[in-house]
Amino acid sequence: MSDFYNSMEAATAVEIQRLSGLMYELRLSRDRILAGFGVAGEAELLARIQSGELPEHPAYERYLAARVLADTRDQVREVLAERLREVNR
Repeated sequence: MSDFYNSMEAATAVEIQRLSGLMYELRLSRDRILAGFGVAGEAELLARIQSGELPEHPAYERYLAARVLADTRDQVREVLAERLREVNR
């Protein structure tokens, strides 16, 4: 592990590393879904579905998946930020 982790307990360092990896994987998965439709974000995907430019199925299911991935990433980010605050106290 890098020097960043040296001042932490091993269990905390592992948790922070895993949370960081999870955030990366969630972002990557979301980006892949959106790229498959050539859009930059969930709002654009939904707008294209609503306009009829994209078929409702499977586009809407992919929209929901992208939203879940983004929301989960935000939750993981909050947990990670809290762990980092605890370490820096």
